[in-house]
Amino acid sequence: MKVKRFKAENFRNIEKCDIEFTDGVNLIYGGNALGKTNVIEGIYLFSRGRSFRTAQEKDMVKYNTQGFRIALEYDSRDGECSLEYANFGREKRRRKNGYTVKSVREMIEGFKAILFHPDDLSLVKGGPEERRAFLNVAAAQCYPAYISDYSRFQTALENRNALLKNASKGLYVDEGELLAWSESMAEYAAYIYETRSEYLKKLEVYVKEIGFKISGGKEEISFEYKSDIEIGGDRESVKEEYSAILRNSVEKEKIVGTSLYGPQRDDIIIKINNQPTRGFASQGQQRSIVLSMKLAEGEVIRDMFGEYPVFLLDEMLSELDETRRRFVLDSLEGKQTVITACECEEMKPLANNLIQIKEGRYVSAYR
Repeated sequence: MKVKRFKAENFRNIEKCDIEFTDGVNLIYGGNALGKTNVIEGIYLFSRGRSFRTAQEKDMVKYNTQGFRIALEYDSRDGECSLEYANFGREKRRRKNGYTVKSVREMIEGFKAILFHPDDLSLVKGGPEERRAFLNVAAAQCYPAYISDYSRFQTALENRNALLKNASKGLYVDEGELLAWSESMAEYAAYIYETRSEYLKKLEVYVKEIGFKISGGKEEISFEYKSDIEIGGDRESVKEEYSAILRNSVEKEKIVGTSLYGPQRDDIIIKINNQPTRGFASQGQQRSIVLSMKLAEGEVIRDMFGEYPVFLLDEMLSELDETRRRFVLDSLEGKQTVITACECEEMKPLANNLIQIKEGRYVSAYR
């Protein structure tokens, strides 16, 4: 998979840009706050369906303008593809290969990208929500139905929580409605559990291999998926287990006013040599774990779809020591990579395409 062109209009601080990309390493460089990360954000939005920097799309609109447009052209096993997205307040337009599509899922299910970002260290040192977010994004790229089913789970969870909150205040609650939302939540929770578990098993195979290489054969990274499910089995069995958990917990949940069980509380226990890493992993080990997980994401996508995704490195290499930086660059050889950097003299000889931000313009120099 290869990005060929990215266009933007009134996106963040970009008034207008039209950037062409080549195979191999594409280096975007320039001073701080000139718009390097904005390009990464725009490209990645076509993979994830939302920004990795903000939950509010109004934040992506250039100051004093009414809305933004972004467009992407890329090659994949399916041939030449194009994606467009425009947001003008209440009016949002999505197009794929020239045709209008209604949902985010329809727009993003073809394009795959892996993002490396300094904030990724929160995968190890942050709370469970950080690791759940990683799982949700990674699983959605590999299992397109995950997006809609996760959304349905969220709807069931929110409605169930609203009823439980009313119960905690002593207000009347329709028990039949509460049961219906519990059953709906159990149904989609079973799919989420099954998908996350399956994805994590695939990911762990490559994480072990990559982490072993980074550490020089000294460390083995492994995962433990922590959830409320103890028996497991097929999806129907998991659904029944969730249903029983929700039924048995409902009186306690009426007191606290929220759902105490379900995949919204799951976590990944990350281990090195079978020991949990949180609280003892050094900063270097944290970086190795994150790099292993991100590179492994690409390998899983290749296995499932027959081609590598595009790799997006936003100011990430500056966060790494020389050994890890070299490992990442060697691992990405032969794969299309878009890198942003302020200090880039050592990177320039490695790049196939140098894209300098100069006076608000993106100027390319191919090699």
